[in-house]
Amino acid sequence: MRRALVAVALSAALTLPSSSLTAVVAAPGDLEAVVKDEHGKPVADAVVSLTSPAAATRPRASPAIMDQQNKEFVPLVLPVAVGASVRFPNRDNIRHHVYSFSSAKRFELPLYSGTPAAPVVFDKPGSVVLGCNIHDWMVGYVYVLPTPYFAKTAEDGKARIADVPPGAYEARVWHPRLRAETEKTATPVTLAGGEPGQVSFVVALKPDRRPIRRPGYEGAQGN
Repeated sequence: MRRALVAVALSAALTLPSSSLTAVVAAPGDLEAVVKDEHGKPVADAVVSLTSPAAATRPRASPAIMDQQNKEFVPLVLPVAVGASVRFPNRDNIRHHVYSFSSAKRFELPLYSGTPAAPVVFDKPGSVVLGCNIHDWMVGYVYVLPTPYFAKTAEDGKARIADVPPGAYEARVWHPRLRAETEKTATPVTLAGGEPGQVSFVVALKPDRRPIRRPGYEGAQGN
């Protein structure tokens, strides 16, 4: 009799409609993040990320673009996952010479206009500082992450990381002028199925030391 009951139970489970079977899987949720400085002002261009202490998650390495417009890198901060290929189109009517000496990615795109044929692949996590040999005020950042769950704050200091599976995570924040090491900003966050989570950071920033742009300067030989 007991075996018969077990068989009936198994049969019922196997004949459940697919919608009933998937209903038990917790839906992913979003993380809402806010980053402010010590004076309560919102911090733009901060990258908030989530990592799982329990298991490593393979990043989704989507292609990205770092523009050069009006003799500036656009955006100032570009977050990408490890393995991402980034193109550096020059949309100005002058030439640029893009380079980085950062340990996470050393590369050089000699003086050019238009778009280089091959993108640059960022295969190590970390901060990559960009410069231009012709225009010394041009500074940009590619921040490479070992996780697919990240977002950059807007002018209001807010960011949203979408479609995060439920579970326990560590939230961290990075900014090019952050005084503390990013690892020291680690904050535990637990996301329940289908419910938004929230995290806030108060960070101390270094002064903005970027070179001042010289009005009217086009670079050597009209570049």
